[in-house]
Amino acid sequence: MMLFTEVRGLPVVPSGPAGAGPLGTVVSLTVDIASGTVSHVRFRGGRLRRETALAWDAVDTIGPSAVRVRSTASAEPAVPHHGLLGHRVLTEAGSAHGTVLDAAFDTSTGRVLAVFTTRGEVAPERLLGIGDHALVVRAA
Repeated sequence: MMLFTEVRGLPVVPSGPAGAGPLGTVVSLTVDIASGTVSHVRFRGGRLRRETALAWDAVDTIGPSAVRVRSTASAEPAVPHHGLLGHRVLTEAGSAHGTVLDAAFDTSTGRVLAVFTTRGEVAPERLLGIGDHALVVRAA
């Protein structure tokens, strides 16, 4: 298990031979709310320091010192997304449930284990959707 805030800022490196330089630095993780999993690792790197999204399937391992990737073949220019961190949280009825501070996920599967808000923990089964305005969750 790791927290989103622990992954942010880690170098993204190829899994291949030692000595290969980093591809960039993790900016954020994209979550597919429907499946409750991390769908992409977003990183900034290269000569132009552009943000790139890499599908979760390309991730080999995530550890405390780096995100190792098998291939960058699935890398694509990052399209706008809604990150969890810092998002306002609303219940389906529109009641405020704080702001997202962090999220825990399984580094092997990418499955979101919990979302931590200023008003407590939200189980992943309660996640309904995310948009420009807020993360929407089922009422407890």
